[in-house]
Amino acid sequence: MAGFPRRPRQRTGVGSVSSLTATKRPDRTRPPRAGRDGRPRGPDLGAWFLVLPALLPILVLSVGPLLYGIALAFTDAQSGRTQATQWVGTLNFQDLLHDTLFWDSFRIGLLWAVGVTVPQFLLALGLALLLDQNLRFRWLARALAIVPWAMPEVVVGIMWRLVYNPDAGILNETLRNLGLGEGHDWLSGLATALPAVILVGVWAGMPQTTVALLAGLQNTPRELHEAAALDGAGAWRRFRAVTWPALRPVALAITALNLIWNFNSFALVYVLTGGGPGGRTRLPMLFAYEEAFRYGQFGYAAAMGCVMIAAVSVLIALSLVRRLKGDQDR
Repeated sequence: MAGFPRRPRQRTGVGSVSSLTATKRPDRTRPPRAGRDGRPRGPDLGAWFLVLPALLPILVLSVGPLLYGIALAFTDAQSGRTQATQWVGTLNFQDLLHDTLFWDSFRIGLLWAVGVTVPQFLLALGLALLLDQNLRFRWLARALAIVPWAMPEVVVGIMWRLVYNPDAGILNETLRNLGLGEGHDWLSGLATALPAVILVGVWAGMPQTTVALLAGLQNTPRELHEAAALDGAGAWRRFRAVTWPALRPVALAITALNLIWNFNSFALVYVLTGGGPGGRTRLPMLFAYEEAFRYGQFGYAAAMGCVMIAAVSVLIALSLVRRLKGDQDR
């Protein structure tokens, strides 16, 4: 039976024209989206209207006062003046360079920030490791650990003033009952005021560090700990090889934030000591507050604020550079 003649098959091997045409992928580049009128659509303005309610308070309450304060630092603004405020250039900054009281407060602020941040991190790390264990009433311990975080700084300062009270404070009463002396005026002593305030700062700020570190611990895969334990690694070795590498990004971030927050502290120290005794606890924020609202030197206080903004910006830049280097090493 005669059939139709078959067409000879063409090979589609490597190098043949048909293979190249068969494996050629179509162009998947998408054309720009067009609107209802057929024209290419530009930036979506609707997204800006959605962001605007959240952006306006930031611009009005944060960015605006910041720019106004920077501009005020270059003027001779004072309270109660009948003359118009004049532009004085960098005169306030020149006076600030020779102000030993301000630089003493700056040094005290650095001691306060480091003295609070380091013990705060170490104690919070130990507490986070403890709360990460499968213990009874762990939920209650976690709830109690964040109680200081829920209290306003003014309330914390008043409470600790009662604890440090030289006559009826619980600390001095405990020392008397234990036969360790007649007590001490902790917040008025030149040698004890700053350590006493640092202790309060550590207690008040430890919960937020604990929560951040505990979240980092819970994101660490349990399989890594189990594999390290099967290999015979002890608790310290598992912490060095498994826990700390996973926790390091969180630790660096929360430490940098704590340094910035502690350096800018105001309410807690103001309630506890007001900057005394003899300026031993006068932080830079307290010094700028006194210059502005006690002595009326608004321009000079604004210059202090600019110096503190520069110091905080350096801390932020160092933190970001270190974070970027860590990401590149990975």
